[in-house]
Amino acid sequence: MTSAALQAPLRERATGSRRYRQILWLLTSRDLRVRYSTSALGYLWSILDPLVMAGIYWFVFTQVFQRDVGEEPYIVFLLSALLPWMWFNGAVSDSTRAFLREAKLVRSTKIPRTIWVNRLVLSKGIEFLFSIPVIAAFAIFGGATLTGWVALLPLALVLQAVLTAGVGLIVAPLVVFFRDLERAVKLTLRFLFYASPIIYSARDLPEGLHFWAAFNPLSGLFSLYRASFFEAELDWLLVGISAAVSVLLLAVGLAVFARTERAVLKEI
Repeated sequence: MTSAALQAPLRERATGSRRYRQILWLLTSRDLRVRYSTSALGYLWSILDPLVMAGIYWFVFTQVFQRDVGEEPYIVFLLSALLPWMWFNGAVSDSTRAFLREAKLVRSTKIPRTIWVNRLVLSKGIEFLFSIPVIAAFAIFGGATLTGWVALLPLALVLQAVLTAGVGLIVAPLVVFFRDLERAVKLTLRFLFYASPIIYSARDLPEGLHFWAAFNPLSGLFSLYRASFFEAELDWLLVGISAAVSVLLLAVGLAVFARTERAVLKEI
């Protein structure tokens, strides 16, 4: 086989990858424009919800009850997990309607159908990046200082994108066949909010619960995010298990998606 013959598939792959990225960005930017153009407050809505939630928990646990969990300043501790949670929660929730909401486009276009899930992951991820200045502002006013572990932030972003895409690729096709799964996902996410170290730290859990919490991939992710301000929050066991579970879920998501894609197109 000649070198030209070997290079041809590589060029086709590179072209396909570049086209995928271009379409992904076009769909993502369209989602963001539509979301913000129809709202007077625009970008502010992407941070108001977590800010209100954080304010409620801050008030309850600092002004009403004696708090013995988390770190000071508590508002920074809260936001450093609550904002990533909003990314995960929003993308997974929207994935339940990823194919049903735009069924005609999904059926008629020839682009890889994984893009309809990945655009949700990317758009929610961009909203999360837009909210980082909010954490920075509270950190400045609250007296929190950055640690050297802030260098791990790109790792946290990549792991969260892998985890969220994996879960989305599992949920999106299955909801087409089992419509009640949409409500089940919302209930599961509500449970997962309290089962994840958001308003508390994984270090606050009893030893037995700490072991099981390690298998929640969000525990390791929040450990990475919080390490930017709270060095003691970094737990490499949690991070390692989170990375392994995230990659596993992505592999499962791709397998589920590949096996159900044709049936999904017929069903919608």
